[in-house]
Amino acid sequence: MGAPLELLFTGDLVLDVPDPDHWLSGIAPLTRLAQLTIGHLEVPHTRRGAELQTDVPAPGAEPAYLAALQRAGFDAVTLAGNHIADRGAQGIADTRDGLDQLGIKHCGAGPNLAAARAPAYLSAGNRCVALLSYNCVGPQEGWASAEHAGCAYVRIETADGSAIAPSAPLQQAQPASLAALAKDILEAGRHSDLIVVALHKGIVHTPARLAPYERPVSHFAIDVGADIVVSHHAHIVRGMEIYGGKPIYHGLGNGCVVTHALDPEQSHPARAQWAKRRRQLFGFEPDPTYPLAPFHPEAIHALLARVLCHDNGRIEAGFVPVYVEPPGRPVLADTAFSQKVVDYIMRITEQAGLPSLSMTQRDDMVVLS
Repeated sequence: MGAPLELLFTGDLVLDVPDPDHWLSGIAPLTRLAQLTIGHLEVPHTRRGAELQTDVPAPGAEPAYLAALQRAGFDAVTLAGNHIADRGAQGIADTRDGLDQLGIKHCGAGPNLAAARAPAYLSAGNRCVALLSYNCVGPQEGWASAEHAGCAYVRIETADGSAIAPSAPLQQAQPASLAALAKDILEAGRHSDLIVVALHKGIVHTPARLAPYERPVSHFAIDVGADIVVSHHAHIVRGMEIYGGKPIYHGLGNGCVVTHALDPEQSHPARAQWAKRRRQLFGFEPDPTYPLAPFHPEAIHALLARVLCHDNGRIEAGFVPVYVEPPGRPVLADTAFSQKVVDYIMRITEQAGLPSLSMTQRDDMVVLS
């Protein structure tokens, strides 16, 4: 039997300040070594495009910063999130072009819905991995259509009939949208040995709690053929589960998020208002020593998801503990903080009502069972 295929996953990536190599350097020793490293690119990298007039738009990041991902060993990124369309079709096109020039595969956003739903195919040895990416939180204005650029999505209906947006009471998946997801997974399975589905989902800035739709959609993806489900958006780590022998990471938290866009003292009125309002909405005060990553205080507990796929179909899933140090740089956790991350994951998994997990610390990762 040959060596297992190794996949490493990060959560949200926002490289919106100078010296992106520095901010990635604390996790780069692992992201460079993995056979396949996959992250979620949260914002467009562009100097062009019209700002999307909805929700709270993020600024476009410097296009040259994308190269830091290549230097840190990233093989692919998912794009289907609530901010990728914040600079319109031009921002999506510039981001895709920049990734193409660097040889970084991508999926989840494009000039139309067919392109956004198309998987990225990644090769490692004699195996092929299909990567699919979907936005579950809106805003609808950022979704792709047959004629318009945007991101791929799974439509989650709201409990009160309000517009689909990250702050709305998102309740359950539309059956037709699940059917489209199943079609994509089945088609990807015809051309690959392993299928990864990335979902941009969850309740932001809130420890432990899962929205009503999160487990059903994740389970559905596994039921129709996905081998691994990873998630991001909440900017704080979520619990994990093994379902049908396949791992589901309900929230990878921040992979590397460094930005001034969450500073309440800035010239952009919508972003400044949101930075102040989210403290009231979610009941936390950011630690002032984290000006580039002013998230929930518990978000210092972070991780890299690690999955080993064996030739016989067995999947070993786990994670590598990470600590987010001031002012926002993720670093591989030392022994003492690693145990704190393990304890934290066990606690939030239980609080979310997920099945209990055993977590065994090995030299290469914490293994789930």
